Amino acid sequence: MFLFMFCWLFASNNIFSQQVILTQPVDTIVTTKKVKKERALSPHKASFFSAVLPGLGQAYNRKYWKIPILYAGIGGMGYAIGFNTKYYRKYKAAYRDFIIKDPNNKSYLEFLPPTWTEEDLMNPQNTSWFQTALGNKKDYYRRYRDLSFIGMTILYVLNLMDASVDAHLSTFDISDDLSLKIDPVLMDPYPSVYSKSGGGVKLSINF
Repeated sequence: MFLFMFCWLFASNNIFSQQVILTQPVDTIVTTKKVKKERALSPHKASFFSAVLPGLGQAYNRKYWKIPILYAGIGGMGYAIGFNTKYYRKYKAAYRDFIIKDPNNKSYLEFLPPTWTEEDLMNPQNTSWFQTALGNKKDYYRRYRDLSFIGMTILYVLNLMDASVDAHLSTFDISDDLSLKIDPVLMDPYPSVYSKSGGGVKLSINF
């Protein structure tokens, strides 16, 4: 009897030990991955940077590919302003000298037709035509000089608007979570003598 109880206690102790061992929690290592937080863009900062230096707002918005396009437009407008201003001044001086007829200032001779000489200007008909031509050229280059300045101003304003809009849209949700759901709906679940129940379709757009 004593031997039987000793064997039973020994067996029970082994079983309990196995259960304890099996139920002991296993040490685990939990690793957390740091998620890089996107920098919130400020439309006011983007506009201010672009106002100080065109293209700086685009760099702030990380839209670097727009900067060469912007400066190509600025360069083109700058060239147009310089070209038209140069010839406007030349034709303006030539027109003034031709009207005044100052013998010491004959800048208009630069614009004589290739087959003409100064003596051809003695002809009244040629004189009238040449004066009109100088005036038209002067007005032509002045007009396109002014248009070039307007184009440069518009380009500058577009630079500000682009930087501001890009900063605004940086927080706009363009993920694949956008969905359209169509459900049937009962228009009037409690009809009365004044109204009747009817069915319909409900469109739900999830952003």
